[in-house]
Amino acid sequence: MGRINLILAGAVVCCTLLFSAGCADKLRSYHQGPERPEPGKKTPKISFERVVYDFGDVDPKGRNVCEFKFTNVGDALLNVTRVKTCCGFKGNLKDDKKHYAPGESGAVVVEFDAARFRGPLNRQQSVFSNDKATPLVLLTVKADIVAKVRHQPKDLRLALRGDNAACPEITLSSVDDLPFAITSFTSTGNCINASFDRSKEATSFVLQPRVDAEKLKNNLNGHVRIRLTHPQCDTVLIPFKVLPEFQLNPHSIIILNAEPQKPIRRDLWVLNNYGDDFEVESASSQKGTVTVLGREKFGNRYKFELEITPPPKEGDGGIFTDVFYVNTRDGRQLSVDCHGFYSSRTTGR
Repeated sequence: MGRINLILAGAVVCCTLLFSAGCADKLRSYHQGPERPEPGKKTPKISFERVVYDFGDVDPKGRNVCEFKFTNVGDALLNVTRVKTCCGFKGNLKDDKKHYAPGESGAVVVEFDAARFRGPLNRQQSVFSNDKATPLVLLTVKADIVAKVRHQPKDLRLALRGDNAACPEITLSSVDDLPFAITSFTSTGNCINASFDRSKEATSFVLQPRVDAEKLKNNLNGHVRIRLTHPQCDTVLIPFKVLPEFQLNPHSIIILNAEPQKPIRRDLWVLNNYGDDFEVESASSQKGTVTVLGREKFGNRYKFELEITPPPKEGDGGIFTDVFYVNTRDGRQLSVDCHGFYSSRTTGR
């Protein structure tokens, strides 16, 4: 199972990095950069009392609000043009006021719902103004979302092979030593269940989940929801992810700078994650833009040499799409999405 856990751990890390990079890209795209004020000309200047607010430990059931106070310390009218937030946070100017005379103060109000997060948070909010020296100010909100009932493991990494889908036991522990009872245990697709005594109260429980292997095949991603009587934590949500039987590399085909009718070659690998032997019966393209030039088997893997021929452009559309299907002899159908983006030279025609 070490190989299975390694693959799943890598997927989680990749998703986390992509999520963080997405926020950073959005932030950079709005950065206008400072300008040098003209000598002798009156200018506005925004000055914040603080640019970092740390909530410390936060209850997951709470809604949290903080203020970042600022003052126009310049000698011209300050216009705060926009407050841009990211990743589940909401930011607004207090009283919706956007214009501030010299010496006048205001505040940016930032709020977030802690129920959407777990663990430490560090989020930046962007404030844009007509302060030419500092057109963008970054405000940082920190918090540590601490659930009053902790669970181990943090997520369930399951497999379609092995005893009980390799599902570990689940431990629930009260952080504040208040006893609680379990009132329900449900899961996506009803594929994971567990026995418990509704009348029992304790500060810690160890559950032995039971997995329905057939239902699990149709629910490769989901969560377990455990309802509790703890006054500060009525629900524990544990995500689960199942290592699929097949892995396609790449999982999608991206074509950049495509030109109509100019073929592009790509390799596609099909792997059985559990080391089982399998046979490919056929392969096809939904729209006919993808053709197979060659196919070779290496143990429990297949390598496809593909040729993608971008179709003629339709109107002003700058993209084309297709789906490539791989059909196994035992009736499985695997699919790979294909997305093509025409070059700027082509789209400009």
